[in-house]
Amino acid sequence: MFHSIISRATSIDIGDATVRLITTKDVAAITAYYQRNRAFLQPWEPLREEAFFTETGWHRRLEQLMQLHKHKMAYYFVIQQKGSDEICGVVNYSNLVRHPFHACHVGYSLDQDCQGQGLMSRSLAAANRWMFEDQSFHRIMAAYMPRNAKSAAVLKKCGFEIEGEAKDYLLINGKWEDHILTACINEDWTMPI
Repeated sequence: MFHSIISRATSIDIGDATVRLITTKDVAAITAYYQRNRAFLQPWEPLREEAFFTETGWHRRLEQLMQLHKHKMAYYFVIQQKGSDEICGVVNYSNLVRHPFHACHVGYSLDQDCQGQGLMSRSLAAANRWMFEDQSFHRIMAAYMPRNAKSAAVLKKCGFEIEGEAKDYLLINGKWEDHILTACINEDWTMPI
């Protein structure tokens, strides 16, 4: 069941956690998230430069993300459990294309210590709803490696349907990986005003 309050500040309350757009104040917390989960996330993500795991690197990256947010070209959400200042996950939307496609891609990750609680499914559903209702997107696309059963389950729970397979789709951890292609369609889409 979806319980959320969407405010002007783009913060979504999902009960035991909040999903909100990242800000420049999150440098230390997002750096700590990726440092803490470096080995855990490595098999599922592109190879990262060392700067990705430093506050200096994230300071520069956040400046870029703020510009992308401002121009509605990408949205980078963080997940925080109630009562904690730590970031425990991310949901990011990229490759935003408006008229006539009204579609984008989504990627996400969750702290190794927060797995198995339904937190990512609830966070992704809430952020997708914001993308559909507030940003008027019609299609959100996601891809996962066939061996990533957890990601497959999250996407299925959030209404993503399999649309195909792509060979050597993304360069993950230094190796080209096949991916299952999925999409979630906004059945209530209306033309943005």
